[in-house]
Amino acid sequence: MIMFVLSLALAAPAQRKEVHMKEAVLTHDAPAPIGPYSQAIKSGDFLFCSGQVPLDPATGAVVAGDVTAQAKQVMKNLSAVLHANGMKFQDVVKTTIFLKSMNDFAAVNAVYGESFTQPFPARSTVEVARLPKDVLVEIELIARK
Repeated sequence: MIMFVLSLALAAPAQRKEVHMKEAVLTHDAPAPIGPYSQAIKSGDFLFCSGQVPLDPATGAVVAGDVTAQAKQVMKNLSAVLHANGMKFQDVVKTTIFLKSMNDFAAVNAVYGESFTQPFPARSTVEVARLPKDVLVEIELIARK
């Protein structure tokens, strides 16, 4: 037994299976990152999607309108990142919603609910003092294929 374990430990790097690989994700159907981060990171069966804000991917501008319009754009951006990885909202296991005002919870929840079916992903919702570009909503997610 000890000899077997030792032989695995001494195996050439090419013979070892890489367990913790990660790959950056980039699709032009979602806004380009505006800082030193990736749209998402794929690691094994998991996709860790950075928070998406309501930017139009074509212009990079914040979409006009209220929190409902902004939430719809956020969900479109998330869908694009998922789709680029062969995933759908049904593959999402966890989300976090960041709201500028908890008074917008019902409006954002209505838009969010249009994208998910049971079993719903686990979710946290928090009110924050400020979001990038002074938007009203940001959503991040984790998915597993």
